Amino acid sequence: MSDRTVWRQMTKGQLKPVYVCYGSEGYLMEEFLRQLTAQVVEPGTEELAVSKYDCSETPLAHVLEDAETLPFMAARKLVVAVNAVFLTGSKDKSKVDHDVERLHQYLEAPSETTVLLFTVHENKLDERKKIVKKLKQLDGMVPCTSLTPGELAVWIERRLEKLGCRIEGEALETVAASGGNNLQLLAGELDKLAALAGRNSTVTQEMVLAIMTRTVEQNIFQMVDDIVNNRMDKAFAMLDELLKQKEEPIKIASLIARQYRIIAQVKELSRRGYSQQQIASSIGVHPYAVKVAVGQSRHYEDRRLANILQWLGELDYDMKTGRVEKQLGLDMFLLQLAAGSRASG
Repeated sequence: MSDRTVWRQMTKGQLKPVYVCYGSEGYLMEEFLRQLTAQVVEPGTEELAVSKYDCSETPLAHVLEDAETLPFMAARKLVVAVNAVFLTGSKDKSKVDHDVERLHQYLEAPSETTVLLFTVHENKLDERKKIVKKLKQLDGMVPCTSLTPGELAVWIERRLEKLGCRIEGEALETVAASGGNNLQLLAGELDKLAALAGRNSTVTQEMVLAIMTRTVEQNIFQMVDDIVNNRMDKAFAMLDELLKQKEEPIKIASLIARQYRIIAQVKELSRRGYSQQQIASSIGVHPYAVKVAVGQSRHYEDRRLANILQWLGELDYDMKTGRVEKQLGLDMFLLQLAAGSRASG
């Protein structure tokens, strides 16, 4: 059974007796727990019908005793056991002794009135362990790992649907590319976009550009696009804004270099016949960033890109060794690019 099917069935009330949420994406884990709680527990009975244990402090036997106990004044109850490191290959630093054989016995005949949830912030379980193999047989595995670009786009659309909104294609690409790996932050941005658009409305690109909080990486992404398209006044304005925000010049130069390396890689892989999706997978960036870089790469010959990357390498060295004042070095670099743009134009 696919991981998506497990989650989808849960939201329809088709519950498994035992679930295991694992992965580094804490927001997805919290979202699964919220939805599972809503399916298992009657509204207003959470204090009576939900119990939570930390496996770094509480023996597994105590968790299972609770799971086997009938719910009090409720039809079903939810037992949550966090930090289930014993399911992974990582060393358990706690002093707690877990009776895993007791869990094996429980899984042979799980309580019909309890849903048991284990969570662990590790991207992989140790599938060599018998207990992990047994848990997998119950079809309750829920990976909460970082979303792929495609999964992220679907997640954005579905979250906005729940908020009563749709989103334009270009706006979706921009939001997905801007979201990074912080779903908690992205969820807050989507809430703001939905409030701005209103129910039964469409989130547009203009709304996204007007309201979304931009990280320094996203600002550099825009800054490089301004440089490529010879909008040097905007590029200088962005640099001034970043410096006012106390961003470190060496970091700014490093991020500019990263964008130009992406442009160079995209140019080379496109020449080899790679599709944009293949390029995104190959170099590990969002498809939208590849789409933009394809257009940007047409503005440069290979030698020009090599020169820019060489200048950036020299700038990095000069700033780190004190051979140039950092802000002045960045200004001179942009002036050098502007002069080159005028010469090539």
